[in-house]
Amino acid sequence: MAGRGEFVHIGGYTPQSGGRASGIVAARRDPRTGELSSPGTVAVTASPSFLARHPMLPVLYAVNELPDGQLSAWRVGADGDLSAVGSWATGGAEPCHLAVAPDGGHLFVANYGGGSVTVFPLDPQGSPGERTDLVEHQGRGADPERQERAHAHMVSPGTGRAPLFAVDLGTDSIYRYDLDAASGRLVPRAPRVRTAPGVGPRHLARHPDGRRCYVSGELDGSVLAYQLTDDGALHQRGRVDASDRAGHVQPSEVAVGPDGRFLYVSNRGVGTVTVFALGAGLPELVEEVETGGEWPRHFAIAGEHLYVADERADMVRTFRVDRETGVPVAVGEPLTVASPTCVLP
Repeated sequence: MAGRGEFVHIGGYTPQSGGRASGIVAARRDPRTGELSSPGTVAVTASPSFLARHPMLPVLYAVNELPDGQLSAWRVGADGDLSAVGSWATGGAEPCHLAVAPDGGHLFVANYGGGSVTVFPLDPQGSPGERTDLVEHQGRGADPERQERAHAHMVSPGTGRAPLFAVDLGTDSIYRYDLDAASGRLVPRAPRVRTAPGVGPRHLARHPDGRRCYVSGELDGSVLAYQLTDDGALHQRGRVDASDRAGHVQPSEVAVGPDGRFLYVSNRGVGTVTVFALGAGLPELVEEVETGGEWPRHFAIAGEHLYVADERADMVRTFRVDRETGVPVAVGEPLTVASPTCVLP
């Protein structure tokens, strides 16, 4: 139980996916020191590999990354406890990411194994209804093992008239969709945005100015910088290496700091978080920080702290971010959590 006050929820892989987690964990967060403590399982559920919250309501959602993909929802108590709302089939295999529309009206799921995007309407209490759309991507990429077919890896809904982006590792593409709110269906904005062959785009981070976004390239160890125009088009401005370390680099999470001055990328294989300064040009390397593990799958920023979930080291590590330099510095002892794949402050 997280106890009264601030808390984080942590998702992970359970034995159904080769992991050691039992479900969703809640931990107390001290906003002053950043320390995480008193972890406890608050929902026993299969492989809740990615979590999201409703923007206005105390409702938490998770994908269950299984061959028969599921979406699960819970009401969040004041102490971080979860009470089940229900589960729904996503219609696609191995869902790995989900996001709620900024207005709280719909929820979107990326099905990695199915290469598809699912849409669920949300009622005024935040409960999902029956899915209203399932869009399947077609094609393959240059890597015969990882890109043998479409693999949707992330969904990023926009605000206002900005499109929803669906990042697909398997087809080296970023698909753009408009949501027809009345029907709950996705309307494609053609053409899709293609990366260079073999990039394997994984996650996308929007800049708070609404004019820039950045994409982690899982297969070629890159960060791609894009300009976003008023009509929702993406124009690639260039590419930088996600890491300068020797080894097989697999970038995972990417995020822009809250003030828009710095970009952060976690690198599996070499166990680092890279900090870039954001200006008028391409991201500029500031520093690459060791995380203490090998497989930093996900991280999240809360206040002046950054939390890194290392899936294979069974830990969530806390960093304090220097406001001037943007560089994270490890503080305290890591929190032991089995097979963590997502941390949600």
